[in-house]
Amino acid sequence: MALVLILAGVLWGLGMALGTPKPLRLVMIGILWLAVIVLHLLLPDGHGFRMATGESAALWLMLGGFAGLVLVYRAGLLWLKAKAAPPDSPQKGTFSDTELERYARHIVLHEIGGPGQKALKNARVLVIGAGGLGSPALLYLAAAGVGTIGVIDDDLVDNSNLQRQVIHRDADIGSPKALSAARAMTAQNPHITIRPYQRRLTADIAADLFAGYDLILDGTDNFDTRYLVNVAACENSKPLISGALSQWEGQLSVFDPAHGAPCYQCIFPQAPAEGLAPSCAEAGVLGPLPGVMGAMMAAEAIKLITGAGKPLRGEMLIYDALYGETRKFSLKPRADCPVCGGKGHADEPAAG
Repeated sequence: MALVLILAGVLWGLGMALGTPKPLRLVMIGILWLAVIVLHLLLPDGHGFRMATGESAALWLMLGGFAGLVLVYRAGLLWLKAKAAPPDSPQKGTFSDTELERYARHIVLHEIGGPGQKALKNARVLVIGAGGLGSPALLYLAAAGVGTIGVIDDDLVDNSNLQRQVIHRDADIGSPKALSAARAMTAQNPHITIRPYQRRLTADIAADLFAGYDLILDGTDNFDTRYLVNVAACENSKPLISGALSQWEGQLSVFDPAHGAPCYQCIFPQAPAEGLAPSCAEAGVLGPLPGVMGAMMAAEAIKLITGAGKPLRGEMLIYDALYGETRKFSLKPRADCPVCGGKGHADEPAAG
């Protein structure tokens, strides 16, 4: 019996040395086992071969049965592992083939490339509001492969939202906007993590919530929330991408005192008097305008994450959809700002 086992070992070792695939080596061992069984059945009792290999085929049949059970058990474990972790699911920090194909147009941009796309995968972005500005921003951040996207909104989808809030559908009317947006993003890109917060942003949760993200996008439509977002972003030294809309016009800026830019309150020390800045419901808004501005907010986020180009730090972009015009203004920190205290001015003067 020892001679046969030695021969099996020699066959296995020789196969490894020659680079023979493992399944083929197993077949070779199986053929050797089968040959021993056949010889035990054909040769008469007392034959020298039978005496040297255990006298009876029963021992070899038991050995083969045990080996078969081991192989079946191993195959079952591999099958269960494959079911639990689909082949298309990449390990942390890596890309699956599907993701590489999905993001190919980013990767070939030399300003982004592979390192930039990996930075997007590892990034955490929080969007305040899943309305007109939040809708396109969220969709493009998801499409771009931002690894973790948070969205906070306490509102429900209304029929009047659908003229411009493109992340929601008619079937979503009555659903929480945060959950509706999360469903749309997951359907668009299942390779990212979505964190929906179905609640209103308040001062008691803002700072802790912002601490878990790399940058903040503010798509809200009221000044109280904008000032609250600005304070929490400054406390956490997070860049704040802020957009606003009115009828045919939109504005966009990156408020980032930690990198020499002013904060929101540097530029808008106090909210305008009642009636001077009517809401979209009161004054109306062009349907595609939030799409233009929200997409630009997503573009600024991608630039900040990847280090591409020149973000709108210390600048405000104004887009006039009625006449197809854009203008940019330089912004400077305000030394007496109660929120950032002119920190951007002290550290690094803004453009202008």
